[in-house]
Amino acid sequence: MTGSRAFIAAPLSQTLSTEERRFFADERPWGFILFARNIGSQAQLSDLVASLKEVGGRKTTPIFIDQEGGRINRLRPPLAPAYPAPAEIGRLFATDRNAGERAAWLQGRLLAADVMAYGINADCVPCIDVPVAGAHSVIGDRAYGHNPDTVATLGRAVADGAMAGGVLPVMKHVPGHGRGNADSHLELPRVATPRNELATSDFAPFRALNTLPAAMTAHILYTDIDPTFPATLSRIVIDSVIRTEIGFDGLLMSDDMSMKALSGDLYDLSAAALSAGCDVVLHCNGEMEEMRRVARAAQPLAGEAKRRADACEAVIGRVADTAVLEELRSEYAALMAEIG
Repeated sequence: MTGSRAFIAAPLSQTLSTEERRFFADERPWGFILFARNIGSQAQLSDLVASLKEVGGRKTTPIFIDQEGGRINRLRPPLAPAYPAPAEIGRLFATDRNAGERAAWLQGRLLAADVMAYGINADCVPCIDVPVAGAHSVIGDRAYGHNPDTVATLGRAVADGAMAGGVLPVMKHVPGHGRGNADSHLELPRVATPRNELATSDFAPFRALNTLPAAMTAHILYTDIDPTFPATLSRIVIDSVIRTEIGFDGLLMSDDMSMKALSGDLYDLSAAALSAGCDVVLHCNGEMEEMRRVARAAQPLAGEAKRRADACEAVIGRVADTAVLEELRSEYAALMAEIG
């Protein structure tokens, strides 16, 4: 991955344009992310992923997607099966802990198989935010439950299942989006909860899973920790909370820098996120002029950021287990049928 730069980019449509090919080859993003706009047919998607890996220059070029189950799925039938929302696994866990944990592992493993069928090798799961009463519904049933221990247990199982299938998991949204009072796609959420209370709830699942290889930041302003900058742009939050209190030493990628929670020029925002301690910045809307601004801010990966990125690519480079997928699908269906 020599020369890869500290950003993740997204193509605009279902094939790479000549301009995109040239831009990606010249600017060398570390990885790419795909959305529904990029997905047509099986053959088309496989070809697009192959093109991105070719321009990335490595078999382990990370190709990300958001495939959680429930309402967050970029791949939909018939391209991939539909799965219950993470909250449904939490319901099973509440009645049978062993069955719930096994179902979580199976969902992670099956999600990995579904995306790997197209060469996609990184999934932005698990979502280990802990929602609270009165929070915005943007997390909602994407959470495994309302108890930090439950969320941590099931999130770990999903991540382990993904890695067993050769897919890099990305836990999100560190240090916790569950209390957000707004949808960060549209505006900046603010959380005024005292830090010591956040530590016992919101931070707890991330602390329990701090050995996972990658995490995505929350575009949230935690006013008791840093009243000026949201987590993605806050050296205080990244150094003091994410790296020290939570103890996470994996790759830290920003949430999408083009979301409305952040305001300002994309160059300035990207430079600020990297300066604050993000290892890579994520840009998702595929707009070329915005990507150029992000790329200008993203220097070649070096030092600790490169070490962490290399560790993520090592996960991608693992050989998936040899499980018989149809047997796993049958087992998963039987477990989830227990909750009706």
